[in-house]
Amino acid sequence: MERVIGGMTLNEQQSAEIAASRAAVATTRRPTVPALEEILYAAIPVLDHGFVRVIDYMGDDSAIVQAARVSYGRGTKRVQEDAGLIRYLMRHRHSTPFEMCEIKYHVKLPIFVARQWIRHRTANVNEYSARYSILDREFYIPEPQHLAAQSSTNRQGRGDVLSGDDAARVLDILRGDAMQTYDHYAEMLNEDETGAPRDADRPGLARELARMNLTLNTYTQWYWKTDLHNLLHFLSLRADAHAQYEIRIYAEEMLKTLAAWVPLTCAAFLDYRLGAATLSAAMLAVVKRMLDGEPVAQPESGLSKREWTELMGILGRT
Repeated sequence: MERVIGGMTLNEQQSAEIAASRAAVATTRRPTVPALEEILYAAIPVLDHGFVRVIDYMGDDSAIVQAARVSYGRGTKRVQEDAGLIRYLMRHRHSTPFEMCEIKYHVKLPIFVARQWIRHRTANVNEYSARYSILDREFYIPEPQHLAAQSSTNRQGRGDVLSGDDAARVLDILRGDAMQTYDHYAEMLNEDETGAPRDADRPGLARELARMNLTLNTYTQWYWKTDLHNLLHFLSLRADAHAQYEIRIYAEEMLKTLAAWVPLTCAAFLDYRLGAATLSAAMLAVVKRMLDGEPVAQPESGLSKREWTELMGILGRT
């Protein structure tokens, strides 16, 4: 029997393992974070069948301060002073104190999202192996509002949302292809739930070969462990408004766990990284000219049309 939470599907074994993990209580002398402990092991729904779970963590905001000051204890300074130091470290990109904290996630995600995610090579990753195990019959099918045409101006972006018959046809193709290729995958494996042959007279294809037939919207899972500095780099790219929706939605849920884990660091990150903008020397020169009252247009600005458009977007001007 399966349990559905916010569209996410957990089988009985997964639900039992999560319940057992959350029921266990351990005493420790290590620093813990009550807000993160509250959601530890819990599956946070993402997309239609995916999830993010915090499995383990090390350190907190105080660990960053302690590493920066190379002090012996915790809580020797006031919270305001700790927040000020963390904001200074973030503002001036002093990254090593943030490397003192680590976090481990269990993530269930479509294969095409995983292939984009794995480009961040600064984490330890262990993925579910389709060489040894059989993948579940679960596929990511986008909601209609996320079906968009290719952008005419950005090769990596989306344009207008598809509607009506066009959207319905795309959804039919995605769903039909995923189901058909999985049926063929299962047929080639020739295995039942126990691993025994369904047809005793026919040998099954090796799992490591049969998996090549699956579509990229099939779900996989992995454990993903990283330090706080590299997590912030991941979030600065993938929680950005320009990131692809299917990976951005995971980053946004992870951003919530960041706020629970290291709230002072998260606040500084939102101010100086995710909510900030970087200007080139040429862009900054244009801003200074504007502040001096000089009317500046793109042709005499020294900026390309694309740079000019980006700068105007940052300044909120058309």
